[in-house]
Amino acid sequence: MILPIYVYGQPVLRKVAEDITPDYLGLKELIANMFETMDHAEGVGLAAPQIGLPIRVVVVDLDVLSEDYPEYKNFRKAYINPHILEVSGEEISMEEGCLSLPGIHESVKRGNRIHVTYMDEDMVEHDEVVEGYLARVMQHEFDHLEGKMFIDHLSPLRKQMIKGKLNAMLKGKAHCTYKVKTVK
Repeated sequence: MILPIYVYGQPVLRKVAEDITPDYLGLKELIANMFETMDHAEGVGLAAPQIGLPIRVVVVDLDVLSEDYPEYKNFRKAYINPHILEVSGEEISMEEGCLSLPGIHESVKRGNRIHVTYMDEDMVEHDEVVEGYLARVMQHEFDHLEGKMFIDHLSPLRKQMIKGKLNAMLKGKAHCTYKVKTVK
């Protein structure tokens, strides 16, 4: 089922999400719905707060990038209770966008290596070091679980330059091709 994506201004996007237990009711269906919602909106990642749930669940699909990044062929994964333990490596600046911030794309600097723990869909625990583009996507999505958005990484000047777009979203004006839930 395709769910509405919560847009900037929704309080759930600024809450720290909570870990869930392995017996979380309807988890498999939730993950399936999150993938369907993300695919419909043509995103590469979606965090549960973006669909209104303050829980630590994220889905990522990088297969669409496999022409440029062959290592992501058929890469489609859910992350349950993910936590970044450390960000390291070279800081690289790259343009980011977000389904919860339609129409805004800005350059964000992030470390290219992270140490992360999470559980997969089968509730198997993982402790990994991730590098490159996947590390960036994970940082972006896992930020949502901490009540942060990519615009929080921008300089005051860049934030000022997008203020009009953000204010429009707060007034319920979000222009995109997918179903959204705005504040108004």
